[in-house]
Amino acid sequence: MYHAPGKQREFNAFVLDKSYYGPYDETTCIDWTDDSKCFAVGSKDMSTWVFGAERWANLIYYSLGGHKDLIVGCFFEKDSLDLYTVSQDGTLCVWESDTEPEGLVLKKSSDKPKPQRQREEEEDDEEEERIEGQEGEVIRGKAEAPKEKEVKNVRYKQRSKHFFNKEGDFNNLTAAAYHKPTHILVTGFASGIFHLHELPEFNLIHSLSISDQRIASVSINCSGDWIGFGCSGMGQLLVWEWQSESYVFKQQGHFNNMASLAYSPDGQYIVTGGDDGKVKVWNTNSGLCFVTFTEHTSSITNVTFTSSGFVIVSASLDGTVRAFDLHRYRNFRTFTSPRPAQFSSLAVDVSGELVSAGAQDSFEVFLWSMQTGRLLEILGGHEGPVSCLCFSPVQSILASASWDRTVRLWDMLDSWQVKETLPLTSDGLSVTYRPDGQELAVATLNGEISFWDPHTATQTGSVAGRHDLQMGRKETDKVTAKQSAKGKSFTSLCYSADGESILAGGQSKFVCIYNVKEQMLMKKFEISCNLSFDAMEEFLDRRKMTEFGSLALVDDGAGDGDSVNISLPGVRKGDMSSRHFKPEIRVSSLRFSPTGRSWSATTTEGLLVYSLDGSLVFDPYDLDMDVTPASIHKQLRLQEWTSAIVLAFRLNEKAFKQEVLETVPHDQIRVVCGSLPDIYVEKLLGFVAACLEKSGHLQFYMTWAQSLLMLHGQKLKNRSGAILPTLQALQKSIQRHFDNMSKLCDFNMYNIRYAVALSKQRGMKRAAEDDVKEEEEEDEEELSEEMSEASVEDAEMIL
Repeated sequence: MYHAPGKQREFNAFVLDKSYYGPYDETTCIDWTDDSKCFAVGSKDMSTWVFGAERWANLIYYSLGGHKDLIVGCFFEKDSLDLYTVSQDGTLCVWESDTEPEGLVLKKSSDKPKPQRQREEEEDDEEEERIEGQEGEVIRGKAEAPKEKEVKNVRYKQRSKHFFNKEGDFNNLTAAAYHKPTHILVTGFASGIFHLHELPEFNLIHSLSISDQRIASVSINCSGDWIGFGCSGMGQLLVWEWQSESYVFKQQGHFNNMASLAYSPDGQYIVTGGDDGKVKVWNTNSGLCFVTFTEHTSSITNVTFTSSGFVIVSASLDGTVRAFDLHRYRNFRTFTSPRPAQFSSLAVDVSGELVSAGAQDSFEVFLWSMQTGRLLEILGGHEGPVSCLCFSPVQSILASASWDRTVRLWDMLDSWQVKETLPLTSDGLSVTYRPDGQELAVATLNGEISFWDPHTATQTGSVAGRHDLQMGRKETDKVTAKQSAKGKSFTSLCYSADGESILAGGQSKFVCIYNVKEQMLMKKFEISCNLSFDAMEEFLDRRKMTEFGSLALVDDGAGDGDSVNISLPGVRKGDMSSRHFKPEIRVSSLRFSPTGRSWSATTTEGLLVYSLDGSLVFDPYDLDMDVTPASIHKQLRLQEWTSAIVLAFRLNEKAFKQEVLETVPHDQIRVVCGSLPDIYVEKLLGFVAACLEKSGHLQFYMTWAQSLLMLHGQKLKNRSGAILPTLQALQKSIQRHFDNMSKLCDFNMYNIRYAVALSKQRGMKRAAEDDVKEEEEEDEEELSEEMSEASVEDAEMIL
């Protein structure tokens, strides 16, 4: 039990208070009372222990039995010491306490022993007082000490015992949660079924099946309306509203390692491929998956978007390359090879017409047409497996890296001939083009990154990054991490959106960013601190080391002859047949966002997205003594809009830039954009793109963007390569607003149509009612006239 950190900063914020002993096996669950005076712990030894969080005189610990299987959950009742325990065999025990929480008594600290002289004096005084009392004198000033009450120990008794339905797989209970205010118990089972019961009467509210997989975790929100379920086998997360019996949230990730990822051209979506054979598309704004393709039957090795952003292409070890349509969410093309091959690399050209995939068993590169789906050519020449493919972003040239220590450049316009062959110092693992197509980066097996000029086929530089990987030592390694790092290398490369730096990741927990021009390390990112993965620490824990080496290498006494089954070289996922296995931490794929504001990595931990947060960084541009907030406000008061914008961008504070822009009158935007210096046009356009994504002033910022593009379009076009990330960020913001607004407008349009039709129907109904009233009034008038005429005739006849 620890003292939790408070709001104040402390040197040692997490302090161990007490250690409790009682259960003989692993503890499985824990629950506190509402006043935090006691807590209960469930164990695999089928017992539940109640401990006092303080030194109570009537409760030190209490052990409860009654179960025949391990305890899954233990829950206190609200404002009470009464307890519910649930075991894996589907048994619920209700325990009643004879003491309320207010009845717990703190143990008094024992008094120190008094000296013998003091004890003798006290005994003489007591004897004198007793003699005087016997003589009948009144003793004042000293009251008789009251007798201490006997403290009654806390005791539990089993009030009732309930069993879940034994039919089917109900007896394998895997998760439980209890909501104290509503007295609702939720239990999940291995068959994907869950129950809702009301306690303590154990009344079944309802029973439903949400999955065919084991429910690993259950949680209830504060109000008790929503129930969260986690299924670890399929990577599912579900939020269920039990009163309306409907899904609030439903997501499923890859239930195995992710192998590859790619950004859409506007940076709005990320597609990932995993070892489970699934292709998933994620929204970068919400972080949620909105479509999953399950056509592949084996592991995905590579995924990519076409330049249009509406087609996803994936390669797999099942021998197929598939193209998926994001409009209709279907697989509309399947590319195969004449002979079965396992595709390990994939690339699509800029036009989206050519699809290429490299095989790891036949050393060939296959080329298909996207329109017809036919195989165009088989490119041979490599003497080893093709590890990576990449198309040039500006030309129809394909670069292929292979284990035969070469990178070949294939010209797609000249009968698919080899244009250049770049010799490498070691096996090629990854190749990528710079966004402007003027440079090529190659990662090799010796841990180096080499840079090449694709036009002249000359090497322009290299980075030795093996020491930057800092590989950890695995539990079964017989050599140190420093020695094992000599065999590690980068397996994934990616240029930043501006081409000035390059991302590199591989068989390590670090992702490195290098400056291409200076060829030096800029920053390292640690992707995980999870010690449940292997190769996380440089030195093994001393507690796991013996005089014979690591405990992982010590024979368990299996009697097979071999001491320990050591995994084969190249095994990254651990031995899944063993009882406990640790997957190795590694980075399988890296991609930079086209907007230049974020990058992503697929790792053993999952899909990680890193974003640039420049809001808290003071980064002034061309700062001078005159550039102050006071001078900016002065220019705003004088209505000198252009100079105020220039000063705000020189100060480069987001709050001032936003204030100046939103102060400019709407009808003056075009005039201000026309008089703006060229050097500030790109900065203003980037800021407008960033504000447009989150601001509610949609038309205002759209007017800024339109005016800048219309007035400075030709100059921006000449620098299109440099400002491409800014334009893509602007396109992403506009597309996001377009999607939201179009849905809202469609919804409103149908509502308005319905209201108009309803008003027309009511108008016609009212017109019909008015016609009926007019006819009735006319009939009454005619009748009254006839009656008056008849009365006149009768009077004449009588006369």
